[in-house]
Amino acid sequence: MNKSLEEVNQSIATEGKKTGFRKILAFLGPAYLISVGYMDPGNWATDLAGGSQFGYTLVWVLLMSNLMALLLQSLSARLGIVTQRDLAQASRETYSPFINYILYFLAEIAIAACDLAEVLGMAIGINLLTGLPLIYGVLITVLDTFLLLFLINKGMRKMEAFIIALVLIIGFSFIFEMIFAEPEMGKVLTGLIPTLPNKAALYIAIGIIGATVMPHNLYLHSSLVQTRKFDRSKAGIKQALKYNFIDSTIALNLAFFVNAAILILAAATFYKNGLFHVAEIQDAHQLLAPMLGSKWAPILFAVALIAAGQSSTITGTLAGQIIMEGYLNLRIQPWVRRIITRLIAIVPAVIVISIFGETVTGKMLIFSQVILSLQLGFAIIPLIHFVSDKSKMKGFEISKITQIVSWFVALIIVSLNAKLVFDEINGWLQTSDNPIILWLTVVPLAFGFLILLFYIVLKPFITKAKHEIQNHLPHNFELNFNKVVAYNKKNIAISVDFSDADQIAINAAFELGGKEANYTLIHVVETIGAIFYGENIKDHETTIDEKLLLEYKEILTQKGFNIAIQLGFGKPNKAIPKIVNNGNFDILVMGTHGHMGLKDILFGTTVDKLRHKISIPLFIVKN
Repeated sequence: MNKSLEEVNQSIATEGKKTGFRKILAFLGPAYLISVGYMDPGNWATDLAGGSQFGYTLVWVLLMSNLMALLLQSLSARLGIVTQRDLAQASRETYSPFINYILYFLAEIAIAACDLAEVLGMAIGINLLTGLPLIYGVLITVLDTFLLLFLINKGMRKMEAFIIALVLIIGFSFIFEMIFAEPEMGKVLTGLIPTLPNKAALYIAIGIIGATVMPHNLYLHSSLVQTRKFDRSKAGIKQALKYNFIDSTIALNLAFFVNAAILILAAATFYKNGLFHVAEIQDAHQLLAPMLGSKWAPILFAVALIAAGQSSTITGTLAGQIIMEGYLNLRIQPWVRRIITRLIAIVPAVIVISIFGETVTGKMLIFSQVILSLQLGFAIIPLIHFVSDKSKMKGFEISKITQIVSWFVALIIVSLNAKLVFDEINGWLQTSDNPIILWLTVVPLAFGFLILLFYIVLKPFITKAKHEIQNHLPHNFELNFNKVVAYNKKNIAISVDFSDADQIAINAAFELGGKEANYTLIHVVETIGAIFYGENIKDHETTIDEKLLLEYKEILTQKGFNIAIQLGFGKPNKAIPKIVNNGNFDILVMGTHGHMGLKDILFGTTVDKLRHKISIPLFIVKN
């Protein structure tokens, strides 16, 4: 299993910090990238709708959602810190391929819904500030992909600094908006008392929960906490958990302030003046100046919206990468991954705006948040199972009380979603001219998802997770040997990557050297930690790779061959030549995966870069 976000995994050192403050500071960062997902443009739409329709009544929903978010994000961080697995990787190791494909598909829908909100929000912000048509603003957001690539290449700390700067812009903008709006604080406090006036309020409330507790953030947080390199002892892990909880608490409370500010702004400005249906961000922007008496109010609103869209779109794209790699174990070039993730959101946005015009953006934003809420159960339930599993968490599983609270939160979210789905389908059946089509399509699909939900609830109670190494090696992996003939090479190096190509490469090497030659199996650990720390790295990936090399050696030695092993660290096209040129080898044998053209662009090439750097012949065996 590859490292999550391999380019930046364990790239930030937290060891050696002399003061407690500097130690905490080293851990602060991941939750700020998470927090922008809690203040993205989708939240703006649901908060505006809630504030304009129901005044301060739904402030309690934001507070409840924030507490839920803090609990669930702390569970997600715990999973990543303790197991060094993100949520998608943990799911892949636990469920069957068929179930994982469905969960991946649902997670991808959630990413698309989230990205749709971010793309639309940023495009609306650009439109409000510059007058540029919305469709062009949507297309401009493609450039975010390259901004993300630039930032991640500069290092995780610089990306975090960029995101935090955008968060501060959003925060300061709404501090001034609150000053302009002068909300009634007594009514704000009354809004903390739970109440739901009608069904419309329930729809908005579920949208707010969907916009606040986001499934993609659970995948993302479990990965981002792995960017910190810390002491893997029991005390070190406990300290990492504590500091990450502090990080989450600060960042998510800031997100709560922004969400509450938007809802309170809508209540103090629109609801107070009888404008009960201001759900469109564009309408809110136009009405702020005349109602608040300040030209700065709409400008700050648009600037904050662009900052929210820009920051959340970066983290959404990262989440898409984590989900694709974790569920599918698909390793492709980073820029290709990000382009694919971005297009999944941009294409639907362009199509809908082209067909229905710019007036539907508000409905699209709220609908995207409801979709996110519907997907939440399929992320939350596996997460609770994983952090409750003693074998996975190795002494850091959550307590019984935390388990009960977590399952209660999951029950609330799933129940609200079930009610929403039931009401929506029932409404369609009653108003449809041809309900038989719905009975044959929508109703069976809803039951199918209900069965899947029950399955992921019950599955971990019944069966154990797959062993890590099973996931690392190809299925049914065996080394079948060809007939050995006379040898003409004495010292042969063989590059292995624990794929099907190894069998062909090893057989080809044995045909060259027979049982009299000496063979060295070379494997390169490609994690970011390996790139930075070289042979000094002692991470999970290195341990597993070394164990697999030893298994290869044992199998081949039993067959009568003289086998040595050598681990390299970093990029294969640099590490392999270094090992080969420093050794006394006659030839290097490599197996390839037989891809060319488009697949070379996707998966990258090692052979072409390597063959010019070695001083011995290279024997390439095509799979």
